[in-house]
Amino acid sequence: MKCVSEKSEDKIREAAKRVFLKKGFDGTTSRDIAKEADMNIALTNYYFRSKEKLFMEIFKDLMEMYFQSIILILNKPIDIKTKISEVVENNYQMMKQEPDLVIFIMNEIHKEPERLLVKTALYHQLKSTLFNQQLDEGIETGKLRPIRIESILPLMTSCIEFLFLGKEMHQKIFNMSEAEFEAFSESHKDHVKAMICNYLILED
Repeated sequence: MKCVSEKSEDKIREAAKRVFLKKGFDGTTSRDIAKEADMNIALTNYYFRSKEKLFMEIFKDLMEMYFQSIILILNKPIDIKTKISEVVENNYQMMKQEPDLVIFIMNEIHKEPERLLVKTALYHQLKSTLFNQQLDEGIETGKLRPIRIESILPLMTSCIEFLFLGKEMHQKIFNMSEAEFEAFSESHKDHVKAMICNYLILED
């Protein structure tokens, strides 16, 4: 019985994630989630009580999926150039697989930052990463340009994210097919890596 209930909860959670990513919190109803999960609405409410409770669980999971993979790379015992390359690559692969993820996170935080970010410890996690220590040491020894993690992290992520968020517009403006955009995005990713490293690293 417990196994059945766990499977039902997982099914509802996965369905809710798909619907929330597509419609956001305000645009999603409990009926939408039940329909996506192919379950009746009473059962959906039985497991998660409310749309709000389910949303907060899903949002927390998605935030961790987005940031924790980056933090894991930032804490790797590898040189800063390789680390930048891996963060950009990670972001690129994530945007290819889940292009709606960033739009969802930004839209929801924009609407209710106090509610959704009140318990986050992301700032302290990022500031205490090995990457931030490498930045400080490199700047102090004159090997790196003086730039804070608050600036370099958006450079590593937004240059990739914006490309995918504006994919349809980019394809229309530059008359690109799906295959052409795929090839272009791969080369763009390499340009992003090179530009950040060439700017940041003064002595290699």
